[in-house]
Amino acid sequence: MSNQEDKISPKTPPKIERAIDFSTFVFSLGSAALINLGIAPNPLNNKTEKNLEEAKQNIDLLAILQDKTKGNLTPDEEKLMSNLLHSLRMHFIEENKKS
Repeated sequence: MSNQEDKISPKTPPKIERAIDFSTFVFSLGSAALINLGIAPNPLNNKTEKNLEEAKQNIDLLAILQDKTKGNLTPDEEKLMSNLLHSLRMHFIEENKKS
């Protein structure tokens, strides 16, 4: 491996080692929705960009996940899914009105 391959480019986010669990996965989908809603900046370029089609897709994925995991989640996980979906849907409606 060359020295150049060993270096991390400025555009490559630092690798963060942490345990991945259901809540982390749900938060990552929620974060993607917030980025696509134009509410949070894209961490790769620090720009705020709106893509409502992708935001809807993120929200729909969370809804599918909620449906498919019904009865298998802890009370905290159920609350997280419910609250996150409600919040994202309200943001989507608001951002859609602006467009």
